Amino acid sequence: MYRLTCGSIATAVCPADLVTRARGMVVVTGQNKASGNLDDAMSSSDAEDDFQDPATPTATQAGHSLPLLPQQFPEVVPLNVGGMYFATRLSTLRRYEDTMLAAMFSGRHYIPTDAQGRYFIDRDGTYFGDILNFLRSGDLPPRERVRSVYKEAQYYSIGPLLDNLEEVQPLKGEKVRQAFLGLMPYYKEHLERIIEIAKLRAMQRKARFAKLKICVFKEEMPITPYECPLFNSLRFERSESETKLFEHHCEVDVSFGPWEAVADVYDLLHCIVTDLSDKGITVDHQCIGVCDKHLINHYYCKRPIYEFKITWW
Repeated sequence: MYRLTCGSIATAVCPADLVTRARGMVVVTGQNKASGNLDDAMSSSDAEDDFQDPATPTATQAGHSLPLLPQQFPEVVPLNVGGMYFATRLSTLRRYEDTMLAAMFSGRHYIPTDAQGRYFIDRDGTYFGDILNFLRSGDLPPRERVRSVYKEAQYYSIGPLLDNLEEVQPLKGEKVRQAFLGLMPYYKEHLERIIEIAKLRAMQRKARFAKLKICVFKEEMPITPYECPLFNSLRFERSESETKLFEHHCEVDVSFGPWEAVADVYDLLHCIVTDLSDKGITVDHQCIGVCDKHLINHYYCKRPIYEFKITWW
């Protein structure tokens, strides 16, 4: 066999030295005349450079050149939600298109499976059955599970379930309560202040509990028994100069008030204790008197003062 060289002279080579290339390579045998010119010929070294096998594509390259096909799901979908097993129809998961579950099982996103082929959702599955019951038939959970299911509905972005739960107890009552608390300036900040002061005092004294003085008052300014019959409202107008005479801060740790609503001091106290308990704080409270600060003439503060006992262990 012969190889064509730059001088158009066929020289003998061993068959083992012949490397056949897919394109642009001129190869002749002893029976054929060599033809062509220098521009048409290619040396073996040039050919080897041009026809190196491509490197194995990286994950990034593969992702651009070989897009994944949409994930296909069976009509009955087996689920593993945080180690709890469920099964439901694909149409149930897609019932409300603007939810997380509908997006997850739309085929646009990859969902891993466990060793048994169940589609895995990395979330506590305790209340997932309640989520499925609503998607299947619109059933709502019993009252004692409403708050927890509401949190799960928020996570999965199931708007219709959120709307339904907000209209049943205890969430409906919570909406009314929050409307009242919206009248309280800095209510949440005051709760955090109570916790911080109680923690600091307990740590400083190396004590199991800490005590705070809390003022809870509804009226903005004091009203004497002589004024009450003259006004039909809890609030009444005083001149700016008179108002400043009544401005003062009771000697307490935190003050709540004033507000205009039917709910009274005891209602706000209930809210404070409830919200502290929800944060895991053990609290007892009792009225220990009123602020006796003299303001002007026969006016005294008379705002009620409560002692809060925060127990840490």
